[in-house]
Amino acid sequence: MKKGMLLEIGTEEIPSGFIPRALQGMQEILQKEMELQRVECGEIKVMGAPRRLTLFAELEEQQLPLEQQRIGPPKAVAFDPQGKPTKAALGFAQKEGVRVEALEVIETEKGEYLCVRKHEQGRETCAILAEALPRLITAIPFAKSMRWSDLELRFARPIHWILALFDNEVIPFTLENIKSNHFTRGHRFLCPDPFAIKGLKDYLEGLRKACVIVDPEERREMIRKGVQEAAQQAGGKPLETKDLLEEITYLVEYPVAVSGNFAKEYLDLPREVLITAMQQHQRYIPVVNKKGDLLPCFVAVSNIKARAMEVVKKGNERVLRARLADARFFFQEDQKRTLEERVEKLKGVIFQAKLGTSYEKVMRIQALAVKLAGELAPDDTKVVARGAFLCKADLTTEMVGEFPQLQGVMGREYALLAGEDPAVAQVIFEHYLPRFAGDELPSSSAGAVVGIADKMDTVVGCFGAGLIPTGTSDPFALRRQTLGIINIILGKGYCLSLRRIIEMGIDLLQGKIERPPQEVRGDCLAFFRGRFVNLLNAQGYPVDLVEAVLAVQCDDLMDAQARVEAVARFRVTPEFTPVAVAFKRVANILKGVDHQGQVDPARFEAPEERDLHDRYRAIEERFSAAIKKGDYEKALAELAKLRLPVDAFFDHCMVMAEDKKVQANRLALLGEIAGLFSQLVDFSRLGTGEEG
Repeated sequence: MKKGMLLEIGTEEIPSGFIPRALQGMQEILQKEMELQRVECGEIKVMGAPRRLTLFAELEEQQLPLEQQRIGPPKAVAFDPQGKPTKAALGFAQKEGVRVEALEVIETEKGEYLCVRKHEQGRETCAILAEALPRLITAIPFAKSMRWSDLELRFARPIHWILALFDNEVIPFTLENIKSNHFTRGHRFLCPDPFAIKGLKDYLEGLRKACVIVDPEERREMIRKGVQEAAQQAGGKPLETKDLLEEITYLVEYPVAVSGNFAKEYLDLPREVLITAMQQHQRYIPVVNKKGDLLPCFVAVSNIKARAMEVVKKGNERVLRARLADARFFFQEDQKRTLEERVEKLKGVIFQAKLGTSYEKVMRIQALAVKLAGELAPDDTKVVARGAFLCKADLTTEMVGEFPQLQGVMGREYALLAGEDPAVAQVIFEHYLPRFAGDELPSSSAGAVVGIADKMDTVVGCFGAGLIPTGTSDPFALRRQTLGIINIILGKGYCLSLRRIIEMGIDLLQGKIERPPQEVRGDCLAFFRGRFVNLLNAQGYPVDLVEAVLAVQCDDLMDAQARVEAVARFRVTPEFTPVAVAFKRVANILKGVDHQGQVDPARFEAPEERDLHDRYRAIEERFSAAIKKGDYEKALAELAKLRLPVDAFFDHCMVMAEDKKVQANRLALLGEIAGLFSQLVDFSRLGTGEEG
């Protein structure tokens, strides 16, 4: 019979970003532990708030009994001719802790062997949990952990209490100086005193009365509704984001939405400045009208329901007013210097110790972007050159210093205010795109070109300086930068050589990078390939298909993607398996033998080899033309025409003929066939469903 287990770890406030991963980890750890302990597990529910992590599970009250069969020595070795146990039998019995008489003889694939059968009665689940829960608590994953007092225990924040119940009884254990009990605590300010708990229902109702909504789903919905109502009362609707709503959910235990106002004069600031000040700095939700224009008001989510919420409202308004006053001052001061002056100031800003200043980086970006523009956007070369020159100018502004999230945004605003070409201003903003997974791509060709140049300079420079990502360490966000380049290339449909762009980047970094150029090029290409493989796998393309295509070509990403798509479509047709099998027959014959000779039709002895050669010659030109045009489906259709003549060739011709000249001629013919197949995809890496 299953009974409820309830664990609550009470702490000081845990950072909101830590909690979702911790809850997921608690569930996974418990599931694995119960499987290992042979305890049947039903519903598992994880909950959490800033001051508590909670785990509930329905568990069988006793672990399953263990039936074991241990195999010993062969019967022939275990007993002498008189049937008496030998040292082997006696030693096996002693090792297993049983009498010799308890040993059995069983039949196995290898013959008759001794065995011992053991039955272990299942332990009480409560006793198992007393041992398992301390391990679970110390194994919860956090981005960062800390120690406190003189304890060895590490956790996200200091632990103050542990509630642990199974079937309403305390699960007894001690973790450092903390002893498990049946008490929890309510809201830190509204209901701080501990109170006893008997079970999950009692726990949820008790905390609700104590001003704690422990279920994050319930808390999230309360926040959403509260924000919606507060914004409507203010005359608009909330401009909320999923990420901000999620963050606020784990910032509060008892959410109360309250609206506030700010002076209309601040609406003259750029929209992004206002939104950043509210969302990023204060975790406030901006309010907009039906057109989407910002209103001079906001919604804050408080963690307390005060007797006088007007006081809370005034406090939030005062904090935001100071932020916006600073922003307006920065906005006005920044415009006293031209963007050209700010580019000059970049000479004093270090990008990376080995790679020089941000000014040097800008010069490299401009040089690489202009070269790319000549190929990808020749009509935009002037815009590219000017945009690349100014793209990092806003890094020296007061506004970006205060609001780093606005780099690019403020550069665009200041460029427009200074009378720059709007296309140049757009480049300054767009060259940072995409900034995160799922973000928009540059809409303009000039922005895309400068974005590729900027990101490629960072990737090549860091690899050249030995700053290569390892594990989770990626301080220069090279994975994101690389994926950004890939997504821009694919999104814009640019047909270009990754190798050539990397080599151009290496040339511009001469004197800065310390590793051999060929090593840098190789490592960068491998890094791009890895990100591209992951991207295609995430889109649903099988690993073997992606690897088979990229083994042939991974330099032109657009072309490689087109090949993957074509092979994926071909793979679900009836023709695929016979063609793949035919190629593998050819490849297997050619393994380890010389097949580089010229085909001599005069040496053909069988009509099947002449027919195969004629068919090959007939489709070669059409196949090559299709490959050149990128019509890979047509190319695959042409390859499919070789399947029957290949099968006939193998059925009627002995490739390794006694006549060495005939043998060499047939190997050369198969070499030409294999070369044709290999121009498109490495079929040897593709599963056909017939391997078993």
